[in-house]
Amino acid sequence: MQIKETIFKVIIKPNAAKNEVVGFDSDKKAYKISIKEKTEQNKANKELIRFLSKYLGKRVKIKSGLRSREKIIEVID
Repeated sequence: MQIKETIFKVIIKPNAAKNEVVGFDSDKKAYKISIKEKTEQNKANKELIRFLSKYLGKRVKIKSGLRSREKIIEVID
């Protein structure tokens, strides 16, 4: 699945078996992403940034939703 937008919404599922883009929720217009790390101590957010940066080949940041499963991601590069 290709993510082409520079600002997009994600719904994360922490504590999963592996990091992967699972699909797209057309109702919420968000990519569903599984992340290995747990939510405690900001670990899932850091892992999400690492995973998306590698997946997209560009730097990303969480624009909003640091304490939510639904987040807005912005591609920096």
